[in-house]
Amino acid sequence: MYDITDYTRERARKLGYTVKASVHRGRKIDVFKGDKYITSLGDTRYGDYPTFLESKGRPYAEERRRLYHLRHTHPTLREKLGKLLLW
Repeated sequence: MYDITDYTRERARKLGYTVKASVHRGRKIDVFKGDKYITSLGDTRYGDYPTFLESKGRPYAEERRRLYHLRHTHPTLREKLGKLLLW
């Protein structure tokens, strides 16, 4: 199970969302707007910015973030939320 970081919780709060541990197998978080389910984000097999920040330090996390943003360019709601909450 994925432990939601303070980084992700704070970013979600600022955007008006709430996050909970995902009930969907293989996903990190479920995103809600009020009581309404929006989507599930993050694959548990891969790291994200706050995880890399804690485990490998800021320079490594910043490089992974840069590469993530280069790879993910589709303007879907799920991708936008993933970038905002996990990266």
